Amino acid sequence: MTSQSTVPPAAGDPVPDWLRTGAGWSWRLIVLLAGVAAVFWLTWQVQLVFVALFLALVFTAVLNPVTDLYERAMPRPLATALAILSGVVVVGGLLTYVVASVAGQWERLALQFSSGVDQLVELVESLPGPFEVEVGRRSQWLSDVSGWVRENSEELAARAAEGAGSVVEAFATFALAIFCTVFFLASGASMWHWFLAQIPAVHRRHWREAAGAGWYTFSGYTRGTVIVAVTNGVLAGIFLAVLGVPLSAPLAVLVFIGTFIPIIGAPLAMIIAAVVALAAEGPLTALFVILGIAGIGQLEGHVLQPLIMGRQVSLHPVVVALAVTCGTLVSGVLGAVVAVPLVSVAWAVFSAMRRGPGDDDGRSPDAGAVPAQDAAAAGAAPGGHDGPAGGEPRSPAGTE
Repeated sequence: MTSQSTVPPAAGDPVPDWLRTGAGWSWRLIVLLAGVAAVFWLTWQVQLVFVALFLALVFTAVLNPVTDLYERAMPRPLATALAILSGVVVVGGLLTYVVASVAGQWERLALQFSSGVDQLVELVESLPGPFEVEVGRRSQWLSDVSGWVRENSEELAARAAEGAGSVVEAFATFALAIFCTVFFLASGASMWHWFLAQIPAVHRRHWREAAGAGWYTFSGYTRGTVIVAVTNGVLAGIFLAVLGVPLSAPLAVLVFIGTFIPIIGAPLAMIIAAVVALAAEGPLTALFVILGIAGIGQLEGHVLQPLIMGRQVSLHPVVVALAVTCGTLVSGVLGAVVAVPLVSVAWAVFSAMRRGPGDDDGRSPDAGAVPAQDAAAAGAAPGGHDGPAGGEPRSPAGTE
């Protein structure tokens, strides 16, 4: 950053220095916020493209180590195809197992859940004070809900038709993500090298360092989250199976999915699992489920996250909470999922760009989550090979 000289105020100038300085910062912040708002507005206009690109980067971060492993025995294009096929087989097998588990136990769970809801209602009705609910009033509520559904059946059908259109958009987005993933994995290095060649030579070093730091953080967060989610899902599935809770496999998958939503995902999965345990096995088992999944959450936060992700993602819990809340308000569940990785990448890029030429060790006081040596490692090609000519790092596909 270059220092800016300030012109001393003229004699008798009624504007004080503090107001002049505050005004200068104010208009700069307004311009910066306007630029950020413009980026968000443009992203919202092409939301499907943004989601597809985000998924492609996630798939690339997860499958790139697998592709590098296969590349040791076969050409890169064939290794890319085999890595994507491996991912499809694993995800497809997991979904098939979950669907089969639900189909086999759904009727039993429905009866037990209905019985559990009745028990909860009776418990609420037995409480003194404002929690007293008459049985007749409860029946009236149920009849009102049924009447509302009958009266608004046409509107609900129209919304279902809109949902069918959303399903088509989801398939198109997923197809575009897979298409981009193929090229990121197969020829990402050449794509990144071409992009750097379009940038003036004097700025390439900054772009290379910023992109290396950003991809190092994003890939580390993505792979770390996947590993933590798999661990949480396996532990939750084993725990629920030992307690005899029905649908333990789908509930474990729900815990797995909830891990991708920071702060709110795991508690929601815990509540659903506890309700199922209450409906099937009673309040004591439900209490054990709450304690067990809470223990898994503590294991994740204090052992798995620091051990797996290390310094790749280092955000204060307050920042994570604010990011998730803002993302949820802006774009619902999608915003909650992408908020933390985007904030992490933005901070890593900012930390890399603010380091001066003399900060070779990258240990400035506010260097953030990505030290210089880690950013340098991010610019190295996988498998120990050198990157493209000129020292540029491999692209999102080749950055580790």
